[in-house]
Amino acid sequence: MKKMTIIGTVLVISVIAIGIFVAFFPESHNKSVGSLVVSIWAYGGEPSSLNSLDGWNLEQEPLIYSTLFKRNHNLGLVNDLGEKYNISDDGKTYTVDIKSGVKFHDGSNLTADDVAFTFNKAINSRSTADLTNLNDTTVVNSTEVKFILNQADSTFLSKLTMLGIVPKDKYNNETFATNPIGSGPFKFVQWDKGQQIILEKNNDYYGKKPNFNKLTVVYLQGEAALAAAQKGETDIVEIPADLVNRTVSNMHVQKYSSVDPRGIILPTAPDTGEKTSNGASIGNNVTSNLAIRKALNYGVNRDEIIKGVFYGYATKTYDGVSTLLPWHNPDSAIKDGDVNKAKDILNADGWSDTDGDGIVEKNGLKAEFDLVYLASDTQRQGIAVAVSEQAKKFGIKINPQGKSWNELSKVKYSNGAILGYGSRDPGQLKLDYYSNLSGKSNAALLNDPEVDSHINSAIVAKSEDTSYSTWKSVIWDGTTGISPQGDAPWLWIACKDYVYLVKNNLDISPGTATVPPHGGDIFGNIYDWRLT
Repeated sequence: MKKMTIIGTVLVISVIAIGIFVAFFPESHNKSVGSLVVSIWAYGGEPSSLNSLDGWNLEQEPLIYSTLFKRNHNLGLVNDLGEKYNISDDGKTYTVDIKSGVKFHDGSNLTADDVAFTFNKAINSRSTADLTNLNDTTVVNSTEVKFILNQADSTFLSKLTMLGIVPKDKYNNETFATNPIGSGPFKFVQWDKGQQIILEKNNDYYGKKPNFNKLTVVYLQGEAALAAAQKGETDIVEIPADLVNRTVSNMHVQKYSSVDPRGIILPTAPDTGEKTSNGASIGNNVTSNLAIRKALNYGVNRDEIIKGVFYGYATKTYDGVSTLLPWHNPDSAIKDGDVNKAKDILNADGWSDTDGDGIVEKNGLKAEFDLVYLASDTQRQGIAVAVSEQAKKFGIKINPQGKSWNELSKVKYSNGAILGYGSRDPGQLKLDYYSNLSGKSNAALLNDPEVDSHINSAIVAKSEDTSYSTWKSVIWDGTTGISPQGDAPWLWIACKDYVYLVKNNLDISPGTATVPPHGGDIFGNIYDWRLT
C-alpha cells in the first residue's frame, strides 16, 4: 500500500472514531456531582451478559454483586460476605460463615440459601469458574453454608472469590443478564447496548462505600476513547500503549503491571486425524516436534517484541506465570534471542535446509505452520508478525492469519495460536496443562505424567500457601515441566501492562490497587478512590 493511501485510511478511521465519540457524548452531556465516567474494559469489549452465573467479572471486582471473599493488593484473602471459613481435615469440606443482615438491592434479605443456590446453579452454568470439583453446597443455617468437594482442592478458596451471589427467589435465566440484582456497592440502573452501562451507589451496602454516587462505563476504544478524554468527558480511559504519548490536558498516565500474559500455543501432539467433540482438528506435525518448540523459545527475542509491539509496557515471561504471583518459578528463565542456539537445537535434531529455500526440514517435512490470532487485536497481530520475522532467522516459517474468535476456537488445537490466560488462581496451570483436559482447556495437548503428578500433588496440598512450591514444580522441577527447558508447550512472550489516562483531580489509590488478572481490574479498590 502506498504511503498516501495509508495516511488517508488513518484519517478516515480517525474521523469515524471521533464521530462515534460525538454520538456517545453530545454537547449537552453534563456529569452530575459525585459521578464518574470511565471508558475501560475496552479490549474485552461490551459484555453479552451482566449475570454473574454467565461469568460477569469473574476475576474482577463485580461492582453489582458481593462475593464470599476478595483478594487485596498483596493477593491475600480478605472477607466480603464471608466472615470466616473452616476446612475439614480431609480437605473435602469447606464451611463458611456469612454476614447477617445483608440485603439485596431490591430490599430482600441475603441468606445462606442464596449462596447455596448460586454455587449449585453455577456448577452447570456458562460461568468460566472451574467448579467441576464441587459436588454440592448445603445450608447449615441462615448464615452458614457448607461446600462439599469430590476431592481435596487447595485452589477452592480462589473459587470463592469469583462468583457474585444472586437472589434465589428473584433469579430468572431469561431476564437476569440484562436486569441483575446483587448486594454489591453499586446498583444496576440501565444498559444502553452498544454504548454504556449506568450504576448508582448502594447506600445500604454493608462494606466500605464508594465515594461516588454514580458510575457510568462507556464502551469506546482507541481514538474514540482518546477523543472522549480530550474533550474532558471521561474521568478514566483505558488506552493502548501506542497512544500513551498523545497527551491530554488535566490527565496523567497510570500504569498497572498485570498477571495477564500473551503467548503462542504450540500443539505438542502430531496430526493423526483425531478431532475434538465439536469436530475441530487436533495436532500439528511441526509444532509436535520438541526441537521446534525449544528453538522458538530460545531463538525469539522477547525484549524486541516488548519494545516494538508493547511499546515497553510489558514484562517478559517464559512460562506465562507473572513474577507478581507467589508460584512464579524464577528457574524457568532462559537466555532468549539466541539465534545460534536455536539453530544448534534444530541441527542436533536433524533439521536442515537441504534445498536452500531458508526453511529447515526433516524427513521431507518443512518447518512451517500457521499462526492464528484475533484479527481485531492489533497487539496480537503485532506479536504474530514479529515472531514470524524472527523465526526466519533460524529456518522456521510461520504464516500469521487473523481470525474471529469463533474461527480461532476451531483451529487452535491444530495451529499456533496467540492467546492469554492470566489468573490469580494457581489452578489455571491445571486447566492449561493437565493431560485429561487435552483438547479442551489444554489447547497445547500436553501429556506429561510428571507434570500431571505435580498438579495432582498441588491440588491436594493442605493449604493454598503450602501448594505454591509444588505449583512451581509444574513449571520446572529441574528435570521436566512446562517451561522452555522442559516441554515448552507454549512460546510465552510477555505479561502486558494496563495503561490508563486518569483525571489529575482523581486519586485512584495505586498503593491499594489489586493485581490485574486477564482482562484487567481497575475497580478492585474503587472504595478508596476520591477526588483531591
